[in-house]
Amino acid sequence: MKSSSVRLGVDIGGTFTDVVLEKDGAQFSTKVLTTYTAPENAIIDGMHQVCAKAEIEPAQIEQIIHGTTLATNALIERRGAKTALITTEGFRDVIEMRTESRFEQYDLNLNLPDPLLPRHMRFTVPGRVNAKGEILVDLKRADIELVVDRIAEAGFDSVAVGLIHSYLNPAHEQLVREVLLERIPGISVSISSEVSPQMREYERFNTVVANAYIKPLMASYLGRLEDRLKSEGANCRIFLMHSGGGIISIQNAADFPVRLVESGPAGGAVFAAHIAARYGLDKVLSFDMGGTTAKICLIKNQTPKTSRVFEVARTYRFKKGSGMPISIPVIDMVEIGAGGGSLAHVDLMNQIRVGPESAGSEPGPACYGRGGERPGVTDADLVLGKLDPNNFAGGSIQLHPDKSEAALMDHIGGTLDMETVEAAFGVAEVVDENMANAARVHAVENGEDLSEYTMIAFGGAAPLHAGRLCEKLGVDRLIVPPGAGVGSAIGFLRAPFSFEANRSVYMKLSDFDAGKIKTLLEELEAEATGFVRTCDEKSPILSEFKVYMRYTGQGWEIPISLTEGQAMAPDAATFQTRFEEDYTKLFGRPVAGMDVEITVWSVNATTPPEKVAPILTTNGTEAAETGGSRPLFDAASAKYLDADLIHRETMKTGQIAQGPSAVTEAETTIIVPASRQAIRQADGCIDIVTKG
Repeated sequence: MKSSSVRLGVDIGGTFTDVVLEKDGAQFSTKVLTTYTAPENAIIDGMHQVCAKAEIEPAQIEQIIHGTTLATNALIERRGAKTALITTEGFRDVIEMRTESRFEQYDLNLNLPDPLLPRHMRFTVPGRVNAKGEILVDLKRADIELVVDRIAEAGFDSVAVGLIHSYLNPAHEQLVREVLLERIPGISVSISSEVSPQMREYERFNTVVANAYIKPLMASYLGRLEDRLKSEGANCRIFLMHSGGGIISIQNAADFPVRLVESGPAGGAVFAAHIAARYGLDKVLSFDMGGTTAKICLIKNQTPKTSRVFEVARTYRFKKGSGMPISIPVIDMVEIGAGGGSLAHVDLMNQIRVGPESAGSEPGPACYGRGGERPGVTDADLVLGKLDPNNFAGGSIQLHPDKSEAALMDHIGGTLDMETVEAAFGVAEVVDENMANAARVHAVENGEDLSEYTMIAFGGAAPLHAGRLCEKLGVDRLIVPPGAGVGSAIGFLRAPFSFEANRSVYMKLSDFDAGKIKTLLEELEAEATGFVRTCDEKSPILSEFKVYMRYTGQGWEIPISLTEGQAMAPDAATFQTRFEEDYTKLFGRPVAGMDVEITVWSVNATTPPEKVAPILTTNGTEAAETGGSRPLFDAASAKYLDADLIHRETMKTGQIAQGPSAVTEAETTIIVPASRQAIRQADGCIDIVTKG
């Protein structure tokens, strides 16, 4: 993507809002506490800070790219609009019945998440479309009007429309929307044939409900943000990062806010992929740990792994099926409640538990001195010597070790008869093991061996914990790039404009229709390209083609990538060969004698990726200059060691910091365990490897 000379990346997290300004290749960044009641306030504050550092005025900013957790938080906390669902008669309870899958087989008290909308907020209309898209029972306007009048009388703010098989024939959904807007002017409407035109009604209905639920909230926020930025002089175009790792216009984001649910983490994955390309790494484990959550993503061949479905608000940690499924293009990652603000407690079995509850920025961990009384991960890190209380967040936040010690003793040590240091060690080890276990599960689910991977760590808390995580996972190399504390915001500035269009059209290879396929893919390409052109009118656009295939009778499909030639001149034998190649990679062998079927077709339109110059690495030549030392608790030996303190900006290319050491900077601290050594590479990355 062609870069403007002055661009701003903004990532709103659960604890901090990260702001990065890029001016002619130079970067200026800051972290400010997230302001929950009006998130735009933190953005304005951060923008003025980085503009002052760059010695420019907000009016000189040419482009703003924004990612936010607001959509995710609204779904998790159930803070959306008063929303109604209109669906087909007989399907009113689909979002409550789910798939009837028991994700925890032997739990007699299984806790399923409640649907976003209770039964009295779900309405039905007659009319029926079959699995081929043919209208079996016509839907009359008078039938719709009866339901719409009830919705108007009840005072709903937003309506989701999800009719059976509408992904094949959207006519009935479009008619329902037409009647809604006629009889309730200005009401917010989302239809599933536009939000998620894919098979599987539970996932599709849930996705359109989620979109409708957060649409008024996000439209209000984006409108306020645009107005505030203009009033501060930043009268430039604003774009939003979407969950698939690309950028969309603010209008598209307001129409399809459900696509923003993983926007912040997606920026982090793009950032890690950019570093992987620079170092020529084909197997990378991206580790992003902020104040509220930790995100882990596999990046192969410098491309983050993607998926069509992911879950929000899981009721059981690590358990697929325990959350709210959202069916949109998304970078595939595992996200757990493990951040610097994650709170620790002792459960009924006298075990230390950490997260998913977080202190956030209000009041924050106990050490912030803002009224928090319960210990967070940051409190444990402070007691263990990982943080400097006088230089946290560039010195903008004074930490209070005495408050951390008191909170750890009150909630952990006193209950388990532990000293303060032992309690802090327990909290740190539990959160590190939670993250390591999440990484192991994610790798196993994808058939990967993490010992072959390089970790790239970023986010305010990740460099504090990444070294220990590598020890637990058997990962020999860890890279912490410059700007790691604000990595997702930098990732926004590296991302292309892109949009992925999907559609479910069922077809067996034995009934392969090349003409129908070519037309379908051309339509999807035109749809995706149209979205990208709303953001960028000049850049060339590349199209990436993908089909989802399975053996007949299987319950789920796998994604198969096609070249443009294979997509535009479809051939059954080529599709079969490509499917068997990828199926064999995943499962060891193909299945002979079975027909293959295609369920979903996808085209992703994207501007070309930013060109990356490869870096020549060095093995190090001399010791880095130290700026003193402090006691640092080494988890592997379970004792304090004397650790060198090194300022990152004073490390020169090729200089080595032997562990144990702490490499400090304004936005984070890199902890180098005793088992590792750190080398400063030419691009400023800190390259941490196992000793000898």
